[in-house]
Amino acid sequence: MMRNLPSALLLLVTSCLLNLTAHTDSAKAHGDADHDHAENKPVSTTSFDASRPQRRLDGSLFIPKSLQHQLLVRTQRVRLEEVQSTLELSGKVIPDARGSGRVQATKGGSILPTENGMPLPGKTVRKGDTLAYLSPISGAIERANQLAQAADLEAQIAIIERRVKRYAQLEGAIPQKDIDAAIIDYESLKKRRNLVSAAVNQAEPLVAPASGILSASYVTAGQVVDAKEVLFDIVDPQHLFVEALAYDTHIAAHLLSASALNEGNTIALKFVGGGAQLRQQALPLLFQISSKESDLAIGQSLRVFVQVASATKAKGFIVKRSGLAKNAAGTAIVWVHTNAETFVEREVRYLPLDANHVAVINGLQEGERVVVQSANLLSEVR
Repeated sequence: MMRNLPSALLLLVTSCLLNLTAHTDSAKAHGDADHDHAENKPVSTTSFDASRPQRRLDGSLFIPKSLQHQLLVRTQRVRLEEVQSTLELSGKVIPDARGSGRVQATKGGSILPTENGMPLPGKTVRKGDTLAYLSPISGAIERANQLAQAADLEAQIAIIERRVKRYAQLEGAIPQKDIDAAIIDYESLKKRRNLVSAAVNQAEPLVAPASGILSASYVTAGQVVDAKEVLFDIVDPQHLFVEALAYDTHIAAHLLSASALNEGNTIALKFVGGGAQLRQQALPLLFQISSKESDLAIGQSLRVFVQVASATKAKGFIVKRSGLAKNAAGTAIVWVHTNAETFVEREVRYLPLDANHVAVINGLQEGERVVVQSANLLSEVR
C-alpha cells in the first residue's frame, strides 16, 4: 500500500516514525538517569559531638572530663570485704522525758492570756514561766453553793473578829487559853474564806514544768477546756531520742552500733535500752541522738540502721549509699567508670550497712571504680 503513496508523503511518514522512536528512547534514558542520580546522593549521618554527654547504643555513657568536674562526679575503687549483718528499722523522733514537759488542765475552765498575750509555738520558755491562766467554770448550782459558803464564812469571821476584840479589852479577866483559841479560830476562818474566794473568782496560772521550746500550743484565748485536756507541749531540742521497733526480740542483746538517715544526713545514735513489752508485735528500742541535730521534729520518721553481732558474716563491696541509683525499671544500679570518659551501668544487689554505706553482694568485680557521688545525675543522661 505504501508503494502507491507519493514519494513526498512516504518521506513525511518515515520522519514522524523516527522522531517518535527517538522521543521514547530519550524518555527512558531520562528516567534511568534520575534513578541513578538518586542512588548516588550521599546519606546524611549525625556526627559524634565530643563536647556533650551522650548515651551510646550499648547503654554506656560518654561524659566529657569537663562535665565530670561540673557535675562533681567522684569515684572509688572497691574491694571485697567481710561485713557485719545489718538491719533497717523504722523509727521516729520522741522527746526526752527528762527535758520535756506537758501542761494539762487540772479542771474545766476558760483560757485567759497573760499580759503578754498567748505564747506562740517556737517560743523559748523557762521552768516556772506563766503561759496562760485557767479561769474555772462551774455550774449554776455549784457556784451558788460556793457563794453561800463564802457568805457563811464572812458571817463567822465577823462574829469571831468581834470576840477577839472583846477578849483583847478584857485581857487579864479572861483566861489566856480562851483568847488564843479565839485568835486561832479567826485566822482559820480567814484562810477558808480565801480558798473559797479563789475557787469562785481567781484564775489558776498555767506554768511551764520544764525549760525548752514551746513545741505545740493547742488552745487560744477564751477557749473552754475540760479537765485533763492537753494545753501546751514543751521540749528541749538538744535532748531528743529515737524510738525504733524491732520485730526480732534478740536484736537488743546483740546490737553493736546504730545510726539513722535524715534526708541524706547521718545521725549518730547511742543505744539506751529496749522495752520488755511488745507493741504491735514489735519490741521498742530507744536510742539517744549523740550529735546535735537542729532540724529534727518530734514525731518525724527516720530510717534506723543497726549492726548486730552474727556468727556468719556476709561478703560484699562497700559502697557509699550516694552511689546507688535507679534505672527505668526501678532496679538498683551503680555506675562503673571503665575509662576516662565512659561509664557503664551495672544492676546490683546490696545489703544496708549503716546510714552512709551499703554492701554490694552481686554486680561488681574486684578493683572496679564505682561512682559514689552524682550517680543520680548520670542516670538522667539520655
